[in-house]
Amino acid sequence: QVQLVESGGGSVEPGGSLKLSCALSRSIFTVYATGWYRQTPGKQRELVARITNSGVTNYAESVKDRFTISKDDANNMVYLQMRALQPEDTAVYYCNAVPLRAGSPDYWGQGTQVTVSS
Repeated sequence: QVQLVESGGGSVEPGGSLKLSCALSRSIFTVYATGWYRQTPGKQRELVARITNSGVTNYAESVKDRFTISKDDANNMVYLQMRALQPEDTAVYYCNAVPLRAGSPDYWGQGTQVTVSS
């Protein structure tokens, strides 16, 4: 079992920046990949960015070139640097971890609210 704890959400004006952090309770190498999803009311949770243990990243088209995912292996942390935020980025952001064992359920954090508004 891996617990994920997010931090760093908040309110920002359009064009601003925020950095989300996710702390894993176990070594980051006990999971295959970590990432960030977001969800707004009435919509499905969507992948924002993901990074594998080997450092391969992928991003949603809507955030490419604005968001950067990174990890600190030594401290079992995953980050999402968000720049040029827009109102449509407003959502609850969830940290996610994909288990090494195929077919096992993903791990999720409790979510952190990001609000972009003037």
